[in-house]
Amino acid sequence: MTTEQSNDNAAASAARAPDAASADSKDTAGRIRRVVTGHDADGKAVVMSDGFAPVVFTAEKRPGYASTEIWRTLATPAPITADMEDPTPGPRRQLPTPRGSVIRINTLAPESDAVRSLSPDEAQNVFASLGNSTASTFARKGRHPMMHRTQTIDYAIVLSGEITMLLDDSEVVLKAGDVLVQCGTNHAWSNRGTVPCQIAFILLDGEFDPGLKSTLDAFDGA
Repeated sequence: MTTEQSNDNAAASAARAPDAASADSKDTAGRIRRVVTGHDADGKAVVMSDGFAPVVFTAEKRPGYASTEIWRTLATPAPITADMEDPTPGPRRQLPTPRGSVIRINTLAPESDAVRSLSPDEAQNVFASLGNSTASTFARKGRHPMMHRTQTIDYAIVLSGEITMLLDDSEVVLKAGDVLVQCGTNHAWSNRGTVPCQIAFILLDGEFDPGLKSTLDAFDGA
């Protein structure tokens, strides 16, 4: 790509930059502006794309839920090329790949009675639709249908609204600007408010320490 072409592309992208604030929020759930940078043929830093992130997943059993895939890395160190290929298209994959990471932004509507009333099988089907049926722990502990555990370190950044994060027998209320570091714990997210909550999640591939894995196996079987 020539410098002139890069400049033209950047200008065109800027002209097409979405104005999410001017759109009705009901119609834009999950529509997140994503700007991706790269390098032109001369090594100059340029904007390669600017528009709505193209991959948004919903769940039939969770009305008002939207999960917008922003980016993925597939290895550590992550390869950096001049024109990075979009790694988000394809089937829903909740987890990062081995030694990888994923960033997504989730929109959670106020929780409905239908969500709170899901059976263990229905809860597992929800996680199956998200690409990770084995994450569901509701059948074993039963505190909330969306309880799950993954072998990841998760950084959760509340962007707007309010959310309750449930653990095995405790909970924490998080508000816009709060940050949670989730260290492979059994948890669920419950929006008990009246407006949608938007959270940015960054998941890093991890592995349970053998001692902790043994303890968790015993705890789950208790």
